Amino acid sequence: MAVRQFETSATRNSYDVVIVGGAIYGSAVAWFLTDNPDFDGTILVIERDPTYANCATAHTNSCIRQQFSNPLNVKISQFGAAFIKGFKAYMGNDARVPDLSIQSFGYMYLADTDAFAGQLRTAQKVQLDAGAATQLMTPDQIRAAYPFYNVDDIVLGSINLIDEGYWDGGTVFDWWRRSARERGVEYIAGEVVSMRVVGPRVHSVTLANGDVISCGKVVNATGPRGAKTARLAGIEIPIEPRKRFTWIFTAEQPLVGALPLTIDPSGVHFRQDGPKTYLAGGHAHPDLAADFNDFTMDHSLWQDKIWPTIATRIPQFEAIKVVTEWTGHYDYNTLDQNAILGPHTEVENFFFVNGFSGHGLQQSPAMGRGTAELLTYGEYRTLDLAPFGYDRIAAGRPFAESAII
Repeated sequence: MAVRQFETSATRNSYDVVIVGGAIYGSAVAWFLTDNPDFDGTILVIERDPTYANCATAHTNSCIRQQFSNPLNVKISQFGAAFIKGFKAYMGNDARVPDLSIQSFGYMYLADTDAFAGQLRTAQKVQLDAGAATQLMTPDQIRAAYPFYNVDDIVLGSINLIDEGYWDGGTVFDWWRRSARERGVEYIAGEVVSMRVVGPRVHSVTLANGDVISCGKVVNATGPRGAKTARLAGIEIPIEPRKRFTWIFTAEQPLVGALPLTIDPSGVHFRQDGPKTYLAGGHAHPDLAADFNDFTMDHSLWQDKIWPTIATRIPQFEAIKVVTEWTGHYDYNTLDQNAILGPHTEVENFFFVNGFSGHGLQQSPAMGRGTAELLTYGEYRTLDLAPFGYDRIAAGRPFAESAII
């Protein structure tokens, strides 16, 4: 199915909803608005780079988990899993849309201290109460199920093999964008450079080409650039781009059986990627804010930290070969690594979908649906996502989540 190119100017000078940013979150909000029978307004999506070459969505590792410490985050991922597995039905059983699934090799959290093991036990209770299937494993149980691990230093493991693993986020993004456009959502290539705020509302946005577009509501869906976009409306949010590195590698001695997405106590993570390939990820220390355009690799990080960690945890990975690598950005919320969602407390028609800190892709179905509800009804109708509201940012009150990768 051919997708027409983005125009550089809008067809109207006023829209009910203007979404700044057209990657996974801009497209999720746009699509869920079109899917809501009670919304009949006009929607404009403004995307600064319609190639999406450097957006966070393009660099994601595309995984989903229910192992969070906050029950609301667990429920958000459960809806995400249901949406992925029922994707074709959610898309109206369009014959062009593929059936999707989750490769549920699970997330394996490894604790090497009693304190960390205590966190896993506490989180498991939350997850079980929310209907997840998380299992705790002793070192001997881990050795029996996954004999390739070295767990001599491990106190406890935690894994869930139901709806945790890899999914095809690129296809969901592609179809949200395509379907939204077919339903009348307008996408243009452009960059918002200023906003005119009159009293408690954004009256209009101005593009780099000089076009001025009036708006009923504005949605900030600009990922790692979220704080920069918010400043155009005179708003500060604690979001910054943080570099995250990914490597795909092969092993001279491939493992027998699938490798769960393993979160090593060091913070390095690695998982099965394909039948004969594996993926590893991590970040530098200290973990500092990056320039928006800085996507350079840190080759010393692989040599000095990532590979030694992998080879220690899985001795069969002593001999491995990197086949590709890339750098992406988290839209990192420095307050609590959780999303900022909903309207500003003073600029009442400025809405956030920002700060997902690495778990944005898996949360996009629930967060896109919830934002569309808020824009349509002024309230959440399914999951109550109010704890992610801006009021906690203004108060400096973290919304706690300990399971951050």
